[in-house]
Amino acid sequence: MNRLCLVIFFLAFGLTRLSAQSGLQRAVDLFAKDPSLTHATVSVCMLDAQTGQMLASFRPKQSAAPASSLKVLTTSTAIAILGADYSFRTELQYDGEIDAEGVLRGNVYLRGSGDPTLGSPQMEGVPSLEALMERFCLALQQRGIRRITGHVVADASCFNTEVSGASWQWIDMGNYYGAGAWGLNIHENLYYLRFRQTDQVGETPDIALVEPDIPELVFNNEVSSAPAGTGDNAYIYGAPYANDRYVRGTIPVGRGTFSIKGSMPDPPLVAARYLDQQLREVGIISEKGPITQLELTRKGIKSGTRRAIYTHLSPSLAEIVQRTNLQSVNLYCEAMLRAIGLSRKQQGSPDAGLEVVRDYWRNKGLDMDGVFLEDGSGLSPHNAVNAHFLAALMSKVYQDKPLYEIINSSLPLAGKSGGLKNMFNGTAAEGRLRAKTGTLNRVRSFTGYAPDRNGRLISFSILVNNYTGSGNAIREKMEKLMRAICDN
Repeated sequence: MNRLCLVIFFLAFGLTRLSAQSGLQRAVDLFAKDPSLTHATVSVCMLDAQTGQMLASFRPKQSAAPASSLKVLTTSTAIAILGADYSFRTELQYDGEIDAEGVLRGNVYLRGSGDPTLGSPQMEGVPSLEALMERFCLALQQRGIRRITGHVVADASCFNTEVSGASWQWIDMGNYYGAGAWGLNIHENLYYLRFRQTDQVGETPDIALVEPDIPELVFNNEVSSAPAGTGDNAYIYGAPYANDRYVRGTIPVGRGTFSIKGSMPDPPLVAARYLDQQLREVGIISEKGPITQLELTRKGIKSGTRRAIYTHLSPSLAEIVQRTNLQSVNLYCEAMLRAIGLSRKQQGSPDAGLEVVRDYWRNKGLDMDGVFLEDGSGLSPHNAVNAHFLAALMSKVYQDKPLYEIINSSLPLAGKSGGLKNMFNGTAAEGRLRAKTGTLNRVRSFTGYAPDRNGRLISFSILVNNYTGSGNAIREKMEKLMRAICDN
């Protein structure tokens, strides 16, 4: 009798699991048949996170652009290779000698290691740009330096000069979200472009202020005023190391100022100039002024033996990953990618970083076929991965509990935070499903974790390219599919 009961129990348990699986597959099939996806590239995969077993799919090996879903790959690799406690180091250094009068017969250097949070106006827990520079000035004063015969040098040489993705688009690079990653970043490599609003639709608002000041920037202002409430629809066009900028699009009418965010063309130079200015304010004059290490190298000027005066440490990598995935910060991912390459290949370049990423996960058993990587952030439309790869990645992460705790907690939470804050409200997924969102032109993606009705954790990825209709409409359909995970 007991044996019969056990048989019945296991049969019932198996049928329940089979029903849940078939329910998921039905939801996936229904989603894939939507008319808005007739011409689309679609890849869907749902796995048991613990075992990696396939539960439901649609073209799981179909390659598609992932947009910012790719960030889970870069952040997971960075934690795995560099460690959760890793910190970027920025050193204040000098060469030459300091005489009895406090004259440094040499140069002062600000040497970076790629810290994307240095002087950030948006990362909690880091000193502001002003506070940071005060610390550097104080360190020089305490060392007894009163005058500098040489330069104030910004040294970004730990990374190479390929600061942007090779296939990033022109519409992106001049804006903050398209900021490149240097070996020395400052203020998140962003400036605020502040307009003086007009009260007439169609008029061109004047540029009131650039903050921080970048005097060499030249703006060709083609912005016009749109009706109130239309928001920021202005884009800045420009490339790294180039100072000409074209600003196009619209901002709303009004009677105040309206700000948009641009990407600095040369953040190391901004850092050197800002430090030089702050030093002058406390009476320490650099006779030759601010310059970058790149420019010194071009001139054939070599540094002497350097000594460190002060070292600034970034927040831990675990903390940086939290903001990276929650707020989808491209710069942070690109800095991590180059730091990975520097750590394993002694090259702070995107190519070296991507090679490390591929090697690491291939050695962990992930199938890299159909995976084409161009950057670490997902900004390039030429990135292509498949849903099975991303779902399997999340399964591998889940099986590494310390890594899973960091990555999972960094993902937006349904109905609560990040890109999911206004989704899943009042559903079984609210407060339970976590996913990294991805958005580019005609690209939507979600990659993350969700528990089913029995508490089993499912790793999933949904990639859609070239859908018909609005982005909001396809997002709602993808939201319905993700809800099915928690409902089955």
